[in-house]
Amino acid sequence: MPNIFDYMNWRDIDLEKVEFNEIDNLILSRLSYFPFDGLINDEEKITIKEAYLRYKSLGTTGRILQKEDIDLFPVLANSIRFGKMYITKYINKVDPILEKQFSAITILMPDGTIYVSYRGTDTSIIGWKEDLYMSFSDTVPSQLDAKAYLEYISKKFKNEPLRVGGHSKGGNLAVYASAFLEKDIQERIINVYNNDGPGFSDKVINTNGYNNIVKKVNTYIPQTSIIGRLLNHKEKTTIIKSTSLGIMQHDLYSWQLLGDKFIKADLTTSSEFIDKTITNWLKEVNVEQRKIFIDSLFDILEATNVKQINEMTNKWFTNAKKMIKTYKNLDKNTKEIMSKTLSELFRIGKNNIMINAPKIT
Repeated sequence: MPNIFDYMNWRDIDLEKVEFNEIDNLILSRLSYFPFDGLINDEEKITIKEAYLRYKSLGTTGRILQKEDIDLFPVLANSIRFGKMYITKYINKVDPILEKQFSAITILMPDGTIYVSYRGTDTSIIGWKEDLYMSFSDTVPSQLDAKAYLEYISKKFKNEPLRVGGHSKGGNLAVYASAFLEKDIQERIINVYNNDGPGFSDKVINTNGYNNIVKKVNTYIPQTSIIGRLLNHKEKTTIIKSTSLGIMQHDLYSWQLLGDKFIKADLTTSSEFIDKTITNWLKEVNVEQRKIFIDSLFDILEATNVKQINEMTNKWFTNAKKMIKTYKNLDKNTKEIMSKTLSELFRIGKNNIMINAPKIT
């Protein structure tokens, strides 16, 4: 089944000859995940091809988050359509004090427009904790950084039309940043692309800024979307066919397309079941309980001193002992809240299974 690699083989035509489309968006939203650390200076502007040549010759200190990124890098670099696009203002920072993970890059395109790409959650413990904070906080630190970044780019490039996008949390950042810009900058935005990113609290979606920009927001989610259905959405949503199963459909390399369009599908009943379970859980568990649960969960994880989720399996027995010890040292009230919070999630899930199990696909 065709994916973005097939698109690159089929449609390697200059952007000035064939206009920007939703698949171009998906590719550029992934560009912010590439390991650009150490390859681009702060104010430097280089082509994607030059960035790849530097990567080949110098290597990089950046973390490779997915093998396909390294496979796609030379394809983009050597293409007519993407190779001569300029990239600038790459930023990548993880702040344990502020509990923030934020990364973005700006792409200057041959058609005179700009695409601001926000990275989603990486493998850092801090990144995942910040994501879960969205379940009880109207605003998280990376959203404020995303807004400041977009304001900076819009002022640095004063006249160019803007496209803003991202994948996963990056899609949420793209919408948030666009929603809280000054109205004259909002008017320069052509489209905002949310590729399977979570929504927002009632407080955010009821703001004037959000309602001013929502008509320009395009959200794409796979058939069994989980991340992209979290919290509240008002925007137009397109459901896409994926070759993966369950949570793995979040991987945008599994999304299917035909030509320059996604292949559309219907949501699976599994997605509906998970969405209903999480939505009901959020209604039943109050904000303070969610905060205590998440803080305590990550206190347990951080007791292992690992910085990346995928490091948890290293020295698993030692890490498990540290986590159990940390849990035992929690005060009685915190343990009760964690137990009740998990029990409530399992109870709601069990009830939904009894109602929906025959239909789940």
